[in-house]
Amino acid sequence: MAFISFFHLTFSRTKLLMLSLTILALTCETALRRIIPTGCSSLDRLLMGGLTAETLNLIYGEAETGKTTLTIQCAVNCGRMKLKTILVDCDGSFSTQRLIQIAPEDYEEIAEKIILAKPENFKQQSYLIDQLENLITEKVRLIAIDTVTSLYRAELAENSKKVFKLNRELNRQLAYLSQLAKTRKLIVLLTSQVRSVLQTEGVIVEPVATRVLKFWADTVINLKPTARPYVIKAVLEKHPEQKKLKKCFLKITPRGITAIDEQN
Repeated sequence: MAFISFFHLTFSRTKLLMLSLTILALTCETALRRIIPTGCSSLDRLLMGGLTAETLNLIYGEAETGKTTLTIQCAVNCGRMKLKTILVDCDGSFSTQRLIQIAPEDYEEIAEKIILAKPENFKQQSYLIDQLENLITEKVRLIAIDTVTSLYRAELAENSKKVFKLNRELNRQLAYLSQLAKTRKLIVLLTSQVRSVLQTEGVIVEPVATRVLKFWADTVINLKPTARPYVIKAVLEKHPEQKKLKKCFLKITPRGITAIDEQN
């Protein structure tokens, strides 16, 4: 009887240990699936792993600083995790050829996991954002809008008297996207164009509609050109965990954006 009791106790402890390990493995897997890496080791370190679920992330910068490439890269990494991306291409920047360059081995599989939408004006952008709830499934993890301010800016250029109305609508869109990220446990990634602003210390660049964008964004990354060809500086201006301004240098290559220390 003593042997049976000992065996039963040992077996119970073994089952309990196996159950604990299973729970721990599932917890780790769930935690990992909440983060989409950018694919740039130094930038992911700044972001404490990558883009995190339940956050709205803003990437802004001048032309040719890799905003679209970084967006596609995040969609590729999302696809490789067997998850889907809804990509709203507001200025025609998405290129199948660029996707093939970034993911030459598995682009066909990745393409099936990208739901692409191309609004032609700001009204269509509003409609698409309002319909996102109907497109989200349990497999959708990333919503990317590139560029969220291009159609807004185009309509504002046509009629500057609409500035209040357009600002109010853009604010509504961002509020909805922020709420969607938190309630559906998604990652929202926005890119934005910049404008030049004259200040006492000189000319600086900031996102178009900067107050609205930076108010709603949980994370803000500024991509800046440098004197070195194809090298950009990524400045982390805002992050839920990182409280200090941090930066790293990245390089735009045919295969995407990589950290400088990843170069051969």
